[in-house]
Amino acid sequence: MTLKLAGWLVLVGAGKMGGAMLEGWLERGLGGDEIVILDPGPPPEIEKLIADHHIAHNPPVESVSDAAVVLLAVKPQIMDQVLPGIVSLKQSNPVFLSIAAGKTIAGFEAHLGTDAAIVRAMPNTPAAVSRGITVICPNANASAEQTATCKELLEAVGTVAAVEDEALLDAVTGVSGSGPAYVFHLVECMAAAGVKAGLPEDLAMELARATVSGAGELMHQSPLPASTLRENVTSPNGTTAAALDVLRGTGAMEKLLTEAILAATNRSKDLAG
Repeated sequence: MTLKLAGWLVLVGAGKMGGAMLEGWLERGLGGDEIVILDPGPPPEIEKLIADHHIAHNPPVESVSDAAVVLLAVKPQIMDQVLPGIVSLKQSNPVFLSIAAGKTIAGFEAHLGTDAAIVRAMPNTPAAVSRGITVICPNANASAEQTATCKELLEAVGTVAAVEDEALLDAVTGVSGSGPAYVFHLVECMAAAGVKAGLPEDLAMELARATVSGAGELMHQSPLPASTLRENVTSPNGTTAAALDVLRGTGAMEKLLTEAILAATNRSKDLAG
C-alpha cells in the first residue's frame, strides 16, 4: 500500500524510533517532498535520508502551514519543553500522533488545547526492523479518518491494534512496550545456563539467540496458538517435558512474568502522573 496524505507529515524527533518510521514511510512510497523533519541533531543515517530524499529539515515552524499529521517522537523527558514550540502547527488542524511512553492525552491537551486531535500510541523496539506491535488510542477530537491515517503510518513498522480506554495503555506498556527486554533477558539466562551445563560461552549465546529468534519467527508465521506450538515440542517424559516441569510445575515462570508485567504497568501509571 502506498502512503498518501492530505498535507505535510511533520516528524518531530528523528532518533531511533522516529528514524525507523521514516525509513518505513519512504519504502512505502511517501515522497520526501511530503515530509518535514524537526530535529536539531538527527543521526548521520537520517541526515543521509534527508539529503537523498530532499526532505525539508528544520524550517521555521510557523512556515509549515499545511500539516496533516504531526508525529511526536521525542523522548518523554523533553516533550513538555518541545510542545510549546510547535503549537503553531495547529493552524491546519492536523492530528498529533504521539509515540512517547507515559505521556497522556490530557498532558498533550494541556499544551495543544482541548480541541486538538490527538492519537496516543505505544510501539515497541522491534519497529526498528519492521516487526513492531503498536497500540493506539485516539481522543474524542480525532476523526475516524485521522485515526485510520495514524494506523496506516504506524503499519509501516509493524502491526497495529487499538483500544478506546487510554488506561489500558499502561498494561500494553507492561506486555509489549517493555516486553522485548524480557525476551532479551531470557536469552541471557538461557546462555548462562548453557555455560553451567558445560557449553562454551560463545556457543551457548549463539544457541540461545538463534533459538529465541527462530521460535519467534515460527510463531509469527504459524496460525497455531502458542500453547499448541509448545505442545508440539514436548514429548511425554522427554527432555522438554523435564524442563517444563521446572518452569510450569511450580508456576515459577508465570508468577515471575506476572509480577514483572504488573510492575511495569504500575510504573507506567506512575510516570503518567
